[in-house]
Amino acid sequence: MIAKISWPKNNITSEGFRRIGYFKARSKSKKMSAFIEETKSLLPRIAFIACGSFSPPTPMHLRMFEIAKDHFEMQGTHRVVGGIISPTHDSYGKKGLASALDRCAMVKLATQSSNWIRLSDWEVHQNQWMRTQAVLQHHQNYINNQINSGGAGGDDEADTHVAGWLPRGLHDSRDPVHLKLLCGADLLESFAVPGLWAEADIEDIVANHGLVVITRAGSNPGKFIFDSDILTKYQSNITLITNWVPNEVSSTLIRRLLGRGQSVKYLLDDLVLEYIKRQRLFNFKSRDAPAPTECDS
Repeated sequence: MIAKISWPKNNITSEGFRRIGYFKARSKSKKMSAFIEETKSLLPRIAFIACGSFSPPTPMHLRMFEIAKDHFEMQGTHRVVGGIISPTHDSYGKKGLASALDRCAMVKLATQSSNWIRLSDWEVHQNQWMRTQAVLQHHQNYINNQINSGGAGGDDEADTHVAGWLPRGLHDSRDPVHLKLLCGADLLESFAVPGLWAEADIEDIVANHGLVVITRAGSNPGKFIFDSDILTKYQSNITLITNWVPNEVSSTLIRRLLGRGQSVKYLLDDLVLEYIKRQRLFNFKSRDAPAPTECDS
């Protein structure tokens, strides 16, 4: 007679198997996330700098940074470590240009909610208006010196004017950070305006720094590049990014509406708008102000 074998019961229930599967999947997911982060850390590092009036800074000025960052991160070719806004010097003399003090204050307010876009006030503290090429080169040199010195200095400029704009985590690695000029298609097209740009400056900017151009849907910046010998020569250093969510609110439009006493609510950051009202910039006219009377004349 064959004895009946009694196997021990398996106490792992279906719920137990489900939990084991969950923890295995979670562990696998953590390993994959760690691998992705490690891969990202090996990518070349880049930062963007935007030069201009910023009188006042608009949401589209900041959106350009986010659009550019999304593009490079989705392409998986570079790691974006910082964004810099550099307002132009007061001596630029453009119509509607608020003082450097006011423009820097507004940029600081506009970027309060960002953890990677920062103000550089180096340009406005110079003795005169600076060429875009010189602004780019200064910031690139300072970044290089900071990396090479491990954060122990490396530039003869006062830290009070430059340290604040340095990308976070700059010293996490000794890998270089390549600074690129971020702009709209209008700046790209301005290269063709006679006498506006020195050809040597255009070539240096495109060859040694590179352009990241945010374009409107339906525009044809590629044709403009084709028509320029210099831009064609260095077209591999020009990144064209289409903005599929157009925003036509410009600083010029904001100034016009403010001068007419019309509302710009929701067209500007609330903090920036409150600053404009408080400082009465751009011929600001309050709609709540009482109408003039005979006694006022």
